[in-house]
Amino acid sequence: MIIVIHENNEWIPPFEDAFKKLNLNYDFWYLPEMDLSLGDNPPDAIFYNRMSASSHSRNHRYEPELAVGILEWLEKHQRTVVNGSRALDLEISKIRQYQELEKFGIATPPTYATINKDRMLDGANKIGYPLISKHNRAGKGLGVFKFLNMRALKNYINSNEFQASPDGINLIQKYISAPTNTIIRLEFIDSKFVYAVEVDTTDGFELCPAENCSVESNCPTSFDEKFRILKDFKLDNIYLYEDFLIKNDIGIAGIEIIIDDQGKVWTYDVNTNTNYNPQAEHAANTSAPLKVAEYLQSLVDLKNLGS
Repeated sequence: MIIVIHENNEWIPPFEDAFKKLNLNYDFWYLPEMDLSLGDNPPDAIFYNRMSASSHSRNHRYEPELAVGILEWLEKHQRTVVNGSRALDLEISKIRQYQELEKFGIATPPTYATINKDRMLDGANKIGYPLISKHNRAGKGLGVFKFLNMRALKNYINSNEFQASPDGINLIQKYISAPTNTIIRLEFIDSKFVYAVEVDTTDGFELCPAENCSVESNCPTSFDEKFRILKDFKLDNIYLYEDFLIKNDIGIAGIEIIIDDQGKVWTYDVNTNTNYNPQAEHAANTSAPLKVAEYLQSLVDLKNLGS
């Protein structure tokens, strides 16, 4: 049995289709409708956690806290969990992501964190312009804006448009300029690199690869113009990312990088509830949801062999 823990029904169909295609035994736990009796024993299953840092944008503000408790409960009972409590801990905090990435020699952009809105300008002086604002807990590029000077940033901070991160921690980060106006998302399954997808950021940063994000972000209806799987993509230090994932017990993830005009690679986001773009996958004749389903089933088979 495979059980997927999640809080957004719109992101589930590609995985359910893959499970059905492989004739797998599966179930879904939808967090907004869940309760937890601490004295119960969890089902004997393989669990896949897809809790998202952007849940607050769907009026699911407290689901991450509930998910942490459920994952700890599963781990206490020694259930196999893909993307367990440590993965969720990194998913909901850019600060913790960056500290952990740096431990593995993976460069992250200079960043300033504060819970005081007025001190964002102090952080900006340390970072220098141009820069971007972002939320410590976020997703889909929410809260990410570019500022060329102090006046623009100050006007934003003092405007009605300003929104604090749901955890109260706001970030100021050095703007990394990519000559191509693109970022690259590295996809990993079983903590191993699968493929890289190039994402066009010309129209902004709210770029979620899932098909149903098109209404909520800058993603156009024609997704193939924004997302393109790169053939024969290579990164000399890809092993560092795999080591980072293995050591943090993260089996499935999308990691976003940007390459500046000097060729330096900067890593700025780790998504442990990764979504995939169907149009880009169709063009490349590949299916990450199918690979995810095969990976989860391999864990079921391994568990059954050990029984």
